[in-house]
Amino acid sequence: MKLLCVLSALLFASVVAVELVSSLPVSRRYDSIFSFGDSFADTGNGIVVLAAHSLANPAAAPPYGMTFFGHPTGRSSNGRLIIDFIAEELGLPLVPPFLAHNGSFRQGANFAVAGAFARDASFYRDIPFVGPFALNTSSSVQLQWFKSLKPSLCNPAQECMGFFHKSLFFMGEFGVNDYSFSVFGKNLSQIRSFVPDVIKTISMATEKVIEQGAKTVVVPGIPPLGCSPGNLALFPSADPDDYESRTGCLKQFNDLAMYHNSLLQEAVNKVQTKYPRVRVIYADFFTPIIDIVESPDKLGFTRDILRCCCGGGGKYNFNISAGCGQPGSTVCENPSAYLYWDGHLTEAANHYIAKGWLNSINCCMV
Repeated sequence: MKLLCVLSALLFASVVAVELVSSLPVSRRYDSIFSFGDSFADTGNGIVVLAAHSLANPAAAPPYGMTFFGHPTGRSSNGRLIIDFIAEELGLPLVPPFLAHNGSFRQGANFAVAGAFARDASFYRDIPFVGPFALNTSSSVQLQWFKSLKPSLCNPAQECMGFFHKSLFFMGEFGVNDYSFSVFGKNLSQIRSFVPDVIKTISMATEKVIEQGAKTVVVPGIPPLGCSPGNLALFPSADPDDYESRTGCLKQFNDLAMYHNSLLQEAVNKVQTKYPRVRVIYADFFTPIIDIVESPDKLGFTRDILRCCCGGGGKYNFNISAGCGQPGSTVCENPSAYLYWDGHLTEAANHYIAKGWLNSINCCMV
């Protein structure tokens, strides 16, 4: 899914525009947001990273950003991402990309990069066709960027602890690229074998930000990989039993995502137990997308829910040779009716998902 993002055009996705109802009190709970992750959270870092490697970033050109910003920003969507909606609801400015912002980071910084892995990129460089796109932007690299920024935010250590106590941290949607890149050189059973290592990496990264003073850390799961237009288009099956009857999504890919999410929830619970004075929140990225796929009419989406809004044709409007924004691709008239933009989510979908995450963040706050 996200893997294709970097390979042929990154991935694309879109969903519905549901009004966010915030349960936050008038007074703001957080003074800043710090975000890590991949293209689901990247607000502009990918443009810098890919340009440095002489690689084109589709999200840096129209029609990306057409719905909200009116111009491309590096976001893999037609508008705002989940992190944008959460920042707006918390009364904070949109979180600026660390590599593409010259102003202050006192109210937060975004370290997410399209195509980023949880594990070190070296694990994936021997995969045919993928190696050149396995860039050094993994979770450990993003944590290094965070540490390099820290002296400009607070000093000494005691002051930093207080500063980060009032910050909201997002530990990405790491894992999607670890699996999406791997499908080009490994089967799903082989990929499943290293899921525990991916989870361990995410868990260790979460603990590292806690040790830096984080008091609230949101750890998102991954979306249903079997519903991704990219996977559906690139890995079709002639056997109807390989598809879920209720969704039309690929069973084995969704099983992989559910396995990852199950282990991640266990890991989050363990971190929470280890740090009882810290709120470690699992954010469900899987269920809201399945809800939309199963009941698009109910939630205001088109019935052809697995089809991209922006793409180069085919059953799922996903075509590597004519990715979103490239010659031969087209854009739907109403992106807000679509779940998927280019394989990534639409602004409408991001809006819908952000509502559920906000409910989890606001729940049981002390």
